[in-house]
Amino acid sequence: MLVRVVKMHFEPGFIDDFKTLFSAVKSKIKASEGCEEVKLLQHESEPSIFFTISYWQSADHLEKYRTSDLFKETWAKVKPNFAHRAEAWSLNEF
Repeated sequence: MLVRVVKMHFEPGFIDDFKTLFSAVKSKIKASEGCEEVKLLQHESEPSIFFTISYWQSADHLEKYRTSDLFKETWAKVKPNFAHRAEAWSLNEF
């Protein structure tokens, strides 16, 4: 199982829009081949910082999603609103 953790720090004016966008695409992400789960977390004391945690059957499944139209369209809406560059980690779950 591959766990993907992405840290995103947004401009404050985009927080509500991001929550709405994530709600709209969460089920589509989860329906992607090989995706077992996807979660959104918001930092407790820094509300402009979010983490997504997604669980994939393999790195190949994650890569297929990352090259999908869904990812490209969503990322195009999200990326211009970063206050800082996103950070991402792919981790093996044991």
